[in-house]
Amino acid sequence: MLSRLTRPQAVAVCALPVVALLATAAFAPLPFSLAQPGLTANVLGKNQGTEVITISGAPTRDTSGQLRMTTIEATNPDAHVALGDIVDSWFRTDRAVMPRDSVYPSGQNTKEIERHNTAQMKQSQDAATQAALAYLDLDDKNVKVTLELADVGGPSAGLLFTLGIIDKLDGDGSGGDLTGGRVIAGTGTIDTNGTVGAVGGVALKTQAARRDGATVFLVPKAECSDAESELPEGLRLVPVTTLKNAVSSLVALEQGKGSVPSC
Repeated sequence: MLSRLTRPQAVAVCALPVVALLATAAFAPLPFSLAQPGLTANVLGKNQGTEVITISGAPTRDTSGQLRMTTIEATNPDAHVALGDIVDSWFRTDRAVMPRDSVYPSGQNTKEIERHNTAQMKQSQDAATQAALAYLDLDDKNVKVTLELADVGGPSAGLLFTLGIIDKLDGDGSGGDLTGGRVIAGTGTIDTNGTVGAVGGVALKTQAARRDGATVFLVPKAECSDAESELPEGLRLVPVTTLKNAVSSLVALEQGKGSVPSC
């Protein structure tokens, strides 16, 4: 003969699977990555003791100011990310919770991802060199550009590489620095035609930029709203879509003439 459960007993029995599920979720690995502001590097200077940009076959100029490429740091693809980690990061402005597949290609292990990111960086460097030399109307058969940036992968430094090459070769085109002596930071891919592309993680990159002294941040125009979401005080956003308007904006900032777009 079955006995009838009281209401409190029934609630307790029904709650057991829910409690068990929450307990499992709290400790089980989840398909997310946690990200935070990463390192920045001045492409006009040295990184880990090595010049980031080395040019031969054409006269170069001394520069002042900085052009800082920005990064984010994400948990390793095989890291154990639990519910508690996600909840903690969710309520912090200097952290982001991102689907793992949006950070790392699905189905790839750590070594494959490293190779993929290294290949993307190499392609980005080649495109940056071609875009810069084409902008300056220089022959890539006579001018050799070497780009070295240790421990950084992916294509998001393309725009800053390109601007760094231009600043070292031509500055603002009138004898001045493209930076105007400022600490300029930014992000964005570049193709050989000088088109700037979106990269992701810009809200964290703006924080890294401001932390390292930047007052101006070049952002792909399509990512303006993301960049504004956690914008640090004292950092000015300048949206860009092409290499040409990135240079024009920096020259206008330096010379105090012309309009500078804003998000």
